[in-house]
This record gives sequence, C-alpha cells and structure tokens, in this order.
Amino acid sequence: MSCIEQLEYEILLQGASFKESGEYIKKHFSEWYEVEPGYRLFDSYLIGVPPVVLGVEGEDMIFPYTKPCRGTFLLRARGPEEIAKLRARKKKR
Repeated sequence: MSCIEQLEYEILLQGASFKESGEYIKKHFSEWYEVEPGYRLFDSYLIGVPPVVLGVEGEDMIFPYTKPCRGTFLLRARGPEEIAKLRARKKKR
C-alpha cells in the first residue's frame, strides 16, 4: 500500500494536534506504542511531533496522519501485518 488514501479507514478525530491524538489513544486504547517521526506505516512515513503515539485494537491500527493542506486526522485502519511489525520492534506500554 503506497498511499493512506487507498486504505479503508475510519476518522476518529479531525483537526486534532499530535498531543491531543496521543492523549486520545492512551485514554481509549489499552495497547499503544510510541514511535519517532519517520516511522513507516502502510508504506507511508509518519510525520509529527515526537513521540508519535500509535494504538492497537484487535486487528486495527490507530494513528495520526497529516494530509497536506487538510491537517491532521486520527485514523483507524485494519493492519494485522503492521501490528505484528510494531509489536516486534517496541515494548508494549
């Protein structure tokens, strides 16, 4: 997948800051991870203010994504392969 727009996703928050997105993930999801900007997710490189917080629920990834000229969105998308990659590199919080 080379473009987030090609994924089926749900928008959880729109226009939220990276801090607000991280706080939302930590409050609403029991499994979450911190990564640095530039982390590759769904073949796209995440941008943001470090640390970038990613959430996991079942087979869904929850992550902030900035669309040029549109702002930052908190998205939920199915991603079992991405979850396995994330779990393999980081300790669970």
